[in-house]
This record gives sequence, C-alpha cells and structure tokens, in this order.
Amino acid sequence: MGNNKLLFLAIIFFGFWSTSEAQDRYAVFFKYKPQDSYSLSQPEQFLTQKALERRAREGVSVDSLDLPVSQKYIDELEEKAHYLLYPSKWMNALLLVTDEAGALEMEALPFVDRVEMVALDFIPSPNAKVGRKIFASVSLKICLPVNHRKLGTNENPYDFQNSLLGIPEMHEEGFTGNGVTVAVFDAGFPGANEASALNHLFANNKILGTKDFVKPWSENVYTSNQHGTNVLSLIAAKEEGVLVSGAPDANYILAITEEDATEYKIEEYNWVKAAEYADSLGVDIINSSVGYWDFDDPTMNYTLDDLDGKTTVIARGANVAAQKGILIVNSVGNYGPNESSIVSPADSEFVLAIGAVNKDLEVSNFSSRGPTGDGRLKPDLTTYGNGVALIRSNGSLGYSNGTSFSAPQITALAAGLWGAKPEWTRAELVENLIRSATQADAKDNELGYGIPNFFDAYYGEILAVNAEENVAWKVYPNPLAEDDLTIYFGQGLSAEFTLIDMNGKTLMSSVLLRNDAKEPFRTSLQGLKPGFYIVQMQDARNLKRTKLFRQ
Repeated sequence: MGNNKLLFLAIIFFGFWSTSEAQDRYAVFFKYKPQDSYSLSQPEQFLTQKALERRAREGVSVDSLDLPVSQKYIDELEEKAHYLLYPSKWMNALLLVTDEAGALEMEALPFVDRVEMVALDFIPSPNAKVGRKIFASVSLKICLPVNHRKLGTNENPYDFQNSLLGIPEMHEEGFTGNGVTVAVFDAGFPGANEASALNHLFANNKILGTKDFVKPWSENVYTSNQHGTNVLSLIAAKEEGVLVSGAPDANYILAITEEDATEYKIEEYNWVKAAEYADSLGVDIINSSVGYWDFDDPTMNYTLDDLDGKTTVIARGANVAAQKGILIVNSVGNYGPNESSIVSPADSEFVLAIGAVNKDLEVSNFSSRGPTGDGRLKPDLTTYGNGVALIRSNGSLGYSNGTSFSAPQITALAAGLWGAKPEWTRAELVENLIRSATQADAKDNELGYGIPNFFDAYYGEILAVNAEENVAWKVYPNPLAEDDLTIYFGQGLSAEFTLIDMNGKTLMSSVLLRNDAKEPFRTSLQGLKPGFYIVQMQDARNLKRTKLFRQ
C-alpha cells in the first residue's frame, strides 16, 4: 500500500510539473468557524497538556483561535482544488493549489470571505534562485576560516560568544534548558541528525516533533538548506572543544518554513502554521532567523508603514503566539547600516528582535536598524554576530556572520533562564532579559537594550537595591579596554568600591577617595581578565551596582 501511495503522489506531482504555470498557491479565508467535533469546553481534544499548562501559567483562556478550521469547509474545497496544503486555524484559512478560475469559483462560495494568491507555481523549478533569499535577507553567506581570530592557549572557539551572555555561569548553576521546549523554524536541517555535537538530542529523545511546511508531503526535515542546522547548533550543541551552546538539554521541535528557491508570502503562512503546530505541542520559545518585506512578486512587497508590528501576515501570527505565552526570538535582519531596515516579524512589539555586535562590542555593519514603521525602537537585544562559531551540515565547526546567528544565542540564554525560573510568565522573562542588558536604561536603534547576561537576569532581585533617585551614577569606560576606571557616585568624598565576579565572589574591595564631590572616583583594574563583572559603590546612604565588561 505504501508503494502504491508513493506512486500515486509521484503521478500527481508529475502532473503539476507538466501543466501550466497557472496552478498557483492561494489562501482561502473563511467567514465562520463552525464546529462539529470540537468544543472549547474540551480543549484537551486539540491541545496537549503542556500547551494547556502554559496557558494556565500565563492566565490565558482557550479561545476560538485554538479551534480547528471547519472540516466541512475543507471537504468542500478539496473537491475544487488541485491540491490541499494545510489549514491555518489562527488565520481561519486553507492554503491550497488551484488556478485563477478555481480561485474565482471558491471566492463565490457563501462561507468564503476572500481568496488571495500567496505564491506562483507549486513545485519550484530546479533552476530557480536557490540560496539567494535565505542568505540575503537573513544571514550573510560568509564562512570564515577557523583561525579567523587568535584564541588563547586554553580558549575554546565558542568561549567568547558564550561569555558575553554568561552561559558558563548559567551552566555552573545547573541550568541547561531542561524542561523547556524550543521550536526552530528555518530552511532545513541537513546533517543535524548525524552531527556529533547534536547526537545527545536524538539519544535522549529531545526532538519532540518535526514538520516540513514547504513540502507538506515530506517527512524528512534533515535536508535542504544547512541554515537551520547552523541555527540549531547555536542553541543545542554539546561537544566540548567543538561547540557547547546554552540549552543542550531543552526539548526541540524542528520545522521547515523557508522555501529556498523563491520568496513569496506563502512562507509567512508556513511560519504561522508552524507556530500553530508548535503551540499545540506546548512549545515555550520559537526561534526563527527569518525576515520579510520584499518578494519575487513585487505586488506582494511591504512598505515601511506596513512594518508596524501588526500588519504583515507573520507579525500577526507572532502576536497571536505571544499572546498565548510563547516567547518569539527573531533576528532583526541584515539590511544595515541603514535606518528603518528591519524585517518582519522583528517589527512586532511582542517579538524579541535580535541584532548583532562585532568583537569590539560595536554594532555590526550589516545588522538592521530601527525604527519600525510606527516609530518604535528596534532591535530589542544584541549579541555576538561576526564570526560566530557554529556547526555545519557535515558536522564540522565553522564560522559565519549574521543576525541569524546572534538570535539563537539569545534563545539559548532564554531557555536556560526559563528552566531556572519556570514560574516566570513570558512577559516576566522578557523583562528580566531586558533589565540585565548592558544599556537597559538607554535603548537605541542600533543595539536596542544591549547585551543581556544570565547573572543579572537570574539574580536581579538581589542586585535591585533601593537608592535615592538623584544619586549620581556613571561607570566608564564600559566596556573597559585599558586599566583606569572612572566612577561618578554620590555626594561624599569617600565610598567603598567592590568588584564582584559573575559567581558572586568579591575580587577587590577598597575605599576610594576624592577631593571634590564634583569630581569622579578613580581606580585601576590592572591585571583584570576579560569578562563580565559587577561594580559596586557604597557610602553611608546609598548603594549602586552595575555590570562592567572588561575587554
């Protein structure tokens, strides 16, 4: 029976290939959502227990968006369509293949609201622009040599990128993403099931589900573009000396939503459908290094005004996911250094849009900038994105540039934090990530709130010491490249200075003096190793703390 089915599918697909180009992909939207088999009073029929537990944690009720598309509508359209792709319950729509005459016939049905073409053709030509979009709009197609920067004697290739976020400290505390489910939406995961750095995911049954929404008939996601393998490795890898990432013990859902050969709006619908699938399985975090604003069909293009966080298809889908308690982490795009160069869904206020910095902790030239179409600051957070160590499809270590590869590092940090603080809501997790960032009080359109850090996000309540609002407070330069540190603090002529490492250990303590309260305190940190530290100043009335990065 299986062979006959494959033969039948092969005949169908050959038919599509040989017929005219008029067989395109459409989204058919319905006016209503009648149900014969499902009820909101019995959500366990269409949502897993973990999905229901997340809604309970977030205080979110099951609603009509959770109900499936009406089966009787699907059955009626199946008779009129060339091929059904998938229904979308959040959009109350059915994605299918038909021609212009079929689309007009469907639009005339009394239960159909509208029909929109979302992609030309059905089976992409093997001569199409393979690889253009996935690297142009998301990552830079650069693989640097292994020795692209000098490593210390005992330094691993991934130490720098991990240290920026406090991943070693997070692991020392025992937080590696256990109990958290992460979905990765991308263009394919070739070699992920064979790479030694990812073997633990399969040995420990950490892959909860896989789906290809570009080719719904395919059951193999370990194919196509290696971009997804690169991204997954930056969240889940676990091979000492090669790559250790932040959340190797999380559970994973892998979905192909990106179509290599072409760029049409259907990829946004693929993303939304993948989010629905991941939501039903109880996902906590979605990582997607994708971005949309222009397409192969210019009539589908978005304008800057459309990038307001609530207009594009993918932003609307991401907003629904966020409202159901899912954290969305998305790359901000690689269209920098121009202003307002972000892509969607990074424009959504409910999406953590991630930019990139270079080894000097300055914004990467390629990293997209805000503001959004409605004037909001973006990105939200940033981390290392130039020469990021990652795993290639052949299982070897490689390096690449792009906000595609900064975003999954933040996802790994978020997974570790949520595993450490499972009682946090999505909003509380975001709040603590932002509060921990290097410029939490001075968000801009290049770095957002800056680089977050595990220690401050996790121990934030310990560092949140009450102090008078008018206490002068500035520590600079930060990052510190030389030895001399300047500190504006308080009104007295003396104050106690303490330097604390990210494990809470006091490294240095002394009383600093000055001759005039208008002058800053000064101290030398000669011999201090690179990394993150806490600078604390205290006098009789006030106490202040802040992060310091030693280059």
